[in-house]
Amino acid sequence: MKQISFSQVEYAGKKRTTRREVFLAEMEQVMPWSDVLGVIEPHYPKGKRGRPPVGLERMLRAYLVQQWYNLSDEGAEDEITDSQALRGFVGIDLSRESAPDATTLLQFRHLLEKHELTKKVFEAINGKLSAAGLMMREGTIADATMLAAPPSVKNEAQARDPEMHQTKKGNQWYFGMKAHIGVDAESGLVHTVVGTAANVADVTQTGEVLHGEEKTVYLDAGYTGVEKREELKDRDIDWQVAMKRGKLKAVPEESVRGRLLRQLESVKASIRSKVEHPFHIVKNLFHFRKVRYKGLAKNTAQLHMLFGLANLVIAKRRLLAPNGQVAS
Repeated sequence: MKQISFSQVEYAGKKRTTRREVFLAEMEQVMPWSDVLGVIEPHYPKGKRGRPPVGLERMLRAYLVQQWYNLSDEGAEDEITDSQALRGFVGIDLSRESAPDATTLLQFRHLLEKHELTKKVFEAINGKLSAAGLMMREGTIADATMLAAPPSVKNEAQARDPEMHQTKKGNQWYFGMKAHIGVDAESGLVHTVVGTAANVADVTQTGEVLHGEEKTVYLDAGYTGVEKREELKDRDIDWQVAMKRGKLKAVPEESVRGRLLRQLESVKASIRSKVEHPFHIVKNLFHFRKVRYKGLAKNTAQLHMLFGLANLVIAKRRLLAPNGQVAS
């Protein structure tokens, strides 16, 4: 029989359940563990030579903690060591073992990047959500958000990341990249993620964030003229693009046409608002506002994982409902 430590006994006896514990318990239930582990397992070291590797599920759990709380490799090691809630989720008993160290976490991340496994994990999560009937696929909302990159040149090359670029939005300049996403218009779940430099126009990536089965696509005014683009003009799609503000203002509010146009724009805006939810989760719940790594490939790999995890947060109420289908 496995003995528990004094710290575990003390922790189990506390009366209040923290928000972190509630969140981790929900993610424990909705994460499709077998599917995600099945994606990574063929590429994970078997430990036939040298020191035996940390168990795959434990490494995955540590990596998930790192994404949910926006931690560096060193920060994840420290946070897991300090927090009983995180140690319980990862499966660490400090009386017997240490949390995975920063180097081990770095190697695991490099493994995921090398084999493009975060995109496959994103697809595995979405496969489970589709099987649960949560993705309707008839309509897509497309949008993009800016993610800042460190402007510092205090590195070996004495230069900023060459794959990140500067762009102006409104009266403010940004340096970094963009996350372009395609979102299911019914459920608000992200079905496609594309990473580009910040100076890439949103409209140029429209075709990349569509899954191909859409009948209707909802876009903001920045996508005006999308239906005329060479790669999209033959698509049988009902393009619902927001009218530019200046054009709408030119139509008198008191006129019949003005009232109808404003009502139509209000309906389109209410549908488009669903795209803000995954952005909110990634930026505010997961605190991911600045890219951590160098290069578009590494950061886009992380974005696939983050938006996959955001989908689970969006879908958790449906998945955990008494009559819902909980991922296994």
